[in-house]
Amino acid sequence: MKLTKDQKAIEIYAEDISGNVINLKSYRGKKILLTFYRGASCPFCNLRMHEVIKKANHFREKGLEIIAFFMSEREEILKYAGKQNPPFPIIPDPKKIYYSKYGLEKSLVGKIKAMFRINVVFRIFTNGFFSLKALKDDNTLPGDFLINEEGIIEHTYYGKDFSDHISFNEITNWVEN
Repeated sequence: MKLTKDQKAIEIYAEDISGNVINLKSYRGKKILLTFYRGASCPFCNLRMHEVIKKANHFREKGLEIIAFFMSEREEILKYAGKQNPPFPIIPDPKKIYYSKYGLEKSLVGKIKAMFRINVVFRIFTNGFFSLKALKDDNTLPGDFLINEEGIIEHTYYGKDFSDHISFNEITNWVEN
């Protein structure tokens, strides 16, 4: 079931790819972008990860913490998304436990729609993120959640295709207000 605004964020207690335990309760008092990606080899996800990494320091200066999930094993994340050295935790969730808790869904149509985003596909190729391995991943769509200092969800964003995430403008507006 999809989550909605004003719901308490589902508690997270999991180990990230560096072996650190991530507990959502320890983030109380901070704003959080909780972002869910597909498999670690997903070119759409790696492009978005690349873009988030470029903005991460700016967001941290504004008081926003980022926590990312991939539905892959730790080793695969390190091979693909993790090699970009993100300055925030990435949690492997190959059994999609938290994907289920946060209401993320599958969509074959979402896979097809993403393939027709020519500008995104072009950026995938020019940034070296193309990978055929991602074709074997299931069709889970991405999602983003903006969580306030009290652990309450203030904004949910369920992607409509593999490359569809909350806009950086929406994140910035939320953090600054």
